[in-house]
Amino acid sequence: MHVALTGATGFLGLRLLRRLLDTHTWVTVLAHAGSGDALHRITRSLELTGAPRAFLAGLPERLRVVETDLALPRLGLSARAFRELADSLNAIWHSAGSIHLEGDLPELRRTNVEGTRHVLELAAAGRAEPVVRHVSTAFVAGARRTGVVYEDELDDGAGFENAYEQSKYEAELLVHAWSREHGRPALVLRPSILVTDVPPHPELPSHPLQVVERILRDARRATVAAPPTVTSPPTGAPDGPSRGTPGSPGPGGRPRVRTVGHQRGRLNLLPVEHAADVMVRLSELPSSPSSRGVETYHVVHDRDVPVPTVVALLERLVPLSIDLVDAKPQDPSALEAMIDFYPGITAYLTHRRRFDDTRVRTLLGPAAVCAPVGLDRLWSGLAPRSGAIPRPPGTPSAPAPTPCA
Repeated sequence: MHVALTGATGFLGLRLLRRLLDTHTWVTVLAHAGSGDALHRITRSLELTGAPRAFLAGLPERLRVVETDLALPRLGLSARAFRELADSLNAIWHSAGSIHLEGDLPELRRTNVEGTRHVLELAAAGRAEPVVRHVSTAFVAGARRTGVVYEDELDDGAGFENAYEQSKYEAELLVHAWSREHGRPALVLRPSILVTDVPPHPELPSHPLQVVERILRDARRATVAAPPTVTSPPTGAPDGPSRGTPGSPGPGGRPRVRTVGHQRGRLNLLPVEHAADVMVRLSELPSSPSSRGVETYHVVHDRDVPVPTVVALLERLVPLSIDLVDAKPQDPSALEAMIDFYPGITAYLTHRRRFDDTRVRTLLGPAAVCAPVGLDRLWSGLAPRSGAIPRPPGTPSAPAPTPCA
């Protein structure tokens, strides 16, 4: 089977490509035109994430790079090149997209919605009727913050936390419409927040949580005149006693920030390597002969991460002291107002919902289960390569994280 993949240089796409090459002799990479040498970037990224030397040496013969522009009709290709590409494919994985939580809707629609539309046009044009495997997000559930979210749900009744969620929701609607129009099956894969324990590197795709870190750092830099002189993180719980006047330096020179959140809230975070493995395993399952519609799967962890753990991680990444409160402060500091300018970021600290993945665990069994994601693992994927979690005196070292099944 000849497969094509969009987003191969991205955080998830890189791992999908590695996994696809386990079972496919070669893969066509639909790379963004003008973005540089995709083969070199892929090779370097795979090297940094531990790919064997022999595997890397064979990549030039196993990857066909086609430069495209997902925002343009025919992916920016000539009519002839578009037809030849379409006719050569048996499957199309669409992983490319923008995850800018602070982006505006028109910008995100150009990438996430129109990009999906043009990939579907490629699938429709292929004589071999390539199957579509569309990477969405579990967060198409939108601003529904409690209860259980099921895989067959797709509605906008609760609204959305940000434009990113809405754009991914609209992209899923396109996949359903395309499937009905052409009578063709499609696979929709909805991962939760993807993380890794691979340390950051300038030549690796950005960790999704680095977006949140950058926003908090920029807000702090813009509103706090005196930079902190102490960078060690606080050891107190995020819901501890008041730590000073909002916006003013607290312990260790850390400004105090009040943000709406729930002490018993939880977020679903999943190692990206495990997510890629689950997605490819699902795509390899035999489909029912009568199945011509859209099959949707939540690719999520079976155990959520408590919101206080996420807060502790943010406090280690950014010199802030974060207090969870029940409602927006009536007297926000300049820093709090700046952070609140991106409501789609901090809104996740109020979530207590659960994503149902019964179908995935039933189909894959132990292969669907992953070790818990704790603070150590989260820090490993965001801290500098020499970074280690500072611990209070006398605290025993945590055991090494157990790998996923």
